Amino acid sequence: MSLRHAFEHDQTVIAAELRPPRTQLDATAGIDAWIDTYHAVRRLARQDTFVFLTDSAVGQQEEDSLRHLEVNLGTQAPRDRVVPFLTTKHPLEYCLIYADRAHALGFDTLVILGGDRHVGPPRCVEHSWQLRAEIRSRQPAMLLGGWANPARDAETQVGYLAAASATADFYLTQIVSHHDPVPVEQFVVEARRAQLRPPGVFGVFYYRSANPRTLEVLSNFLAVPAEALTREFEGGASAELICARTIRCLRDMGARHVYVSNLPIGRAAQTLARIIELTNNEST
Repeated sequence: MSLRHAFEHDQTVIAAELRPPRTQLDATAGIDAWIDTYHAVRRLARQDTFVFLTDSAVGQQEEDSLRHLEVNLGTQAPRDRVVPFLTTKHPLEYCLIYADRAHALGFDTLVILGGDRHVGPPRCVEHSWQLRAEIRSRQPAMLLGGWANPARDAETQVGYLAAASATADFYLTQIVSHHDPVPVEQFVVEARRAQLRPPGVFGVFYYRSANPRTLEVLSNFLAVPAEALTREFEGGASAELICARTIRCLRDMGARHVYVSNLPIGRAAQTLARIIELTNNEST
């Protein structure tokens, strides 16, 4: 089942977002990290879970995921359940060839992001829709994903996605939380009012603990509800339950599709299964 099939048949999507190893790792550590990564990808994909693989969005140079997937994924994982990210923070020629390679290798979906302007290499185009348009002209059969941030003005964000130039068949969102539901609800309501056609996949973060130093580092990249998270952990809630509460909150708003970020590579499939179990258990 491809992501296109899931959306066209109105099937709920719960996906995992994994991060490829950083290029700074030495040879041995890099090999070990990739072994863990592709084992996680294969386990998740074989369990009918879609897997998104990130790409240098916050300035950390990550390994070329396509190269490793081609070598290591083999035929044991359905490639239509693996979705690479591609940011504009590469030379334009690299981005276009990357899309060509992805299509040739059997990956029929890409998520195209702008990437953080403040760190890492500059963007090759000003806006991600420009890169999607270039790729669409070369690979018209590919499913292309965009990006939205529900924390910003809902009408503006929905307007970007609704524009004919958006060239987005679906979109992912920035990380959201049940601790700050109002902006998300405003976004969902505006999308419904505008009859936004591309389906959205909302980002949910798997907070493994309330370690203050970890949360402080994370706050450089996303809005972290540190005080509320600390109260939940101190109250006895598990990391899986806290994640499940956000997914359940999104469902109550009418947002059916989610991806879970920051899963532990070695136990990604088991952890996600437990989160789904808790999400469906109304007594928790």
